[in-house]
Amino acid sequence: MSEIQSGQATDGLRHADILIVGGGLSGAMLAAQLLRLPGKRQVLVIEPRAELGRGEAYSAVELGHTLNGNAARMSVDPDNADDLTQWLTEYIAAGGWPESDEQQVPVSELFPPRGMFGLYVQQRLSEAQAVGAVNKSTVEHVRAEVVDLQTRDDSVLLTLSDGQRLQGVYAVLATGMFPAARTPQTESSGLNGAALDPWDVAAMQQLDPQSTVLIIGSGLTMVDAVVSLEQAGHCGPIDVFSRHGLLPHVRRQPPAWADFLAEDQSIRTPRQLMRELRRHCRDAIAQGIDWQAPLDTVRAHIGRLWNQATDVQRRQFVRHVRPWWESHHHRSPPLSAELVERLRKEGRLRIQAASFKGLAPSVDGAVSLRIRRRGESETTVVSGAALINSSGIEYDWRRVARPLPQQLLARGLVRPGPLALGIAAASDGAVLGADEHVASRLFAMGPPLRGMWWESTAVTDVASQAKALAARLATTPPL
Repeated sequence: MSEIQSGQATDGLRHADILIVGGGLSGAMLAAQLLRLPGKRQVLVIEPRAELGRGEAYSAVELGHTLNGNAARMSVDPDNADDLTQWLTEYIAAGGWPESDEQQVPVSELFPPRGMFGLYVQQRLSEAQAVGAVNKSTVEHVRAEVVDLQTRDDSVLLTLSDGQRLQGVYAVLATGMFPAARTPQTESSGLNGAALDPWDVAAMQQLDPQSTVLIIGSGLTMVDAVVSLEQAGHCGPIDVFSRHGLLPHVRRQPPAWADFLAEDQSIRTPRQLMRELRRHCRDAIAQGIDWQAPLDTVRAHIGRLWNQATDVQRRQFVRHVRPWWESHHHRSPPLSAELVERLRKEGRLRIQAASFKGLAPSVDGAVSLRIRRRGESETTVVSGAALINSSGIEYDWRRVARPLPQQLLARGLVRPGPLALGIAAASDGAVLGADEHVASRLFAMGPPLRGMWWESTAVTDVASQAKALAARLATTPPL
């Protein structure tokens, strides 16, 4: 893939039809969709990482860091749900991932390593480039970070970290997810400097194998951190602290269940949804069927239900239901869940319902935290040899310590989305400014639209958005 190295910037203004800000999964999928459409267009993808299509989620290199969905659920082709299964079948047949034989399940039920999934995305992008070449459409990787963005009547102007300036007819914010561990709050508390990367196995190998490791957060990133510690040879205690003390359920492969939301359009509010979902789950269990079966039917309706709910109803859902929804819906891959459960039974992994209240002074190189356990009024200090921050994703752009979100908010080009989740946008992804104006040149897709659709991070969600937005942008007039 063609790449413009950040050190090769010129003083002039570089022009393109479409500028994609972010080259992780979202940006790569949008670029691929644009390449497959008729017409000639030049697309620049601005991404500081060395490779497109990976982002943070799919840059992991350890085989133990797998997707949390099986192959049948993770296609990047919105028109072919079996696309990943087909690619994986060919990849394994060619000698890739020989370890997959140990699982003894159909390819569609395998949970591929994240790094392998990144390779799949890159291959699909490469294939799209070959299609685009017929129409002389191109995608180029500009390796830099976008630090500022301005809109004009006829174009969008980007300023990059290396001083380059790019001008495009349209720009798309495909920035992906911002880890909560990198917000100003964690910067100022010193948490970042004290914490290990959840996927940095090499750093964990430097720890005393018998030492105690502290983890903040008990979601899927925590599961990955435990896998990393296991692969690093750690065999000491692991203390996990989260506000609710909930673990992700293991993902299973339940049988089909009737789509009750499609059959009953009167279910509109979060309260109605939860009541009806509980009833169907009880019915499933009574029939000897996995409760995950009825829950999985809800997935296709989340965007509609969330979008039509009032802010009061959304707030009630986030405050009272969200922790349980996340642990039941965003489930752990089976092998990782087996490891977590084994360590719990051995007494090595301890999950505690407690809130993180800041770092405490420590001695002898230890890391000390102040926590407040649920039901207690006083804080307690706990210590360990290392700390891992697995506190999840920061969706409130006002708390993201990166130049571009800060500049966009300061310029009034974007405004927080519902409940400050991501940014506000129209149904076609056109960004809404602080004055409620619908942008004609600036769009967003993927995680930045969390507040609009709630579930806007899964591969299938992003794939559908990429296809729709590409069709919208394909009418781009010449600059």
